[in-house]
Amino acid sequence: MTRIIECPRDAMQGIDEYIPTATKVDYINKLLKVGFDTIDFGSFVSPKSVPQMRDTADVLRKLNLNGSSSFLLAIVANLRGAEDAVMFDEIDFLGFPFSVSETFQKKNTNSTIDQSLARVEEIHDTCVRTNKELIIYLSMAFGNPYGDPWNFDEIGRRVEQLTDLGVNTIALSDTVGVSNPENIKHLYSNLTEEFPFIEFGAHLHSSPDSWHEKIQAAYDSGCRRFDSALKGWGGCPMAQDDLVGNVATENLIAFLKQNEDDFEINEREFNHALEAANSIFK
Repeated sequence: MTRIIECPRDAMQGIDEYIPTATKVDYINKLLKVGFDTIDFGSFVSPKSVPQMRDTADVLRKLNLNGSSSFLLAIVANLRGAEDAVMFDEIDFLGFPFSVSETFQKKNTNSTIDQSLARVEEIHDTCVRTNKELIIYLSMAFGNPYGDPWNFDEIGRRVEQLTDLGVNTIALSDTVGVSNPENIKHLYSNLTEEFPFIEFGAHLHSSPDSWHEKIQAAYDSGCRRFDSALKGWGGCPMAQDDLVGNVATENLIAFLKQNEDDFEINEREFNHALEAANSIFK
């Protein structure tokens, strides 16, 4: 069964105009009724870096989790954020952005790759202690615009380092939309063979006309964990690229139906959430 990770956090975080807490709560509560595997709902990061997410704790306290089968995921960028996040029993997963691009890692988390590996170890230990699970987002997994070294062997080396630290789930992230069917197929096919005990996800940013070929390539290569956002909004504000956003959830669902995948959602609640998304993401 394919896991759909709905990402309102990713969709909202780059919007300059502050979205009221009540609006976020109402929207995420609608998403919680749909039946998505996981909701990437917020982040415990510096409000100076991502001001839109400064109310994540307040949002969490007001969510209605009764009757929802969805897990909650929060993004953190350091140990302090992780320690804040694990205080909440409602959170199941912590996500950490680990980049294979030195330039982007410094831009995104104000740390080098080596420093970030140390952070991963600290955060993973914190997750184990508090019965949470750490999800690694392997940023710039398909290349980067900075000229930093990138090749398939380097991706494999970083995955091996992460698995040695105890990480079990890694989402390959196309942070600036540079992936293509060829490198998607190569990475997923080879990594799943080399690391069969790891669940590899796909967090693919794309232009509106390239999402299908990217999802098709990942799906054909065995990926069954996909991040998406209603209306296709989002992207990383640290990447400063307005041309690409998330894969639209409505497109992903249409794709899965066409491929007769056995995913499950509540269609009526999905339509309600889509209506709410239309009023937020314009």
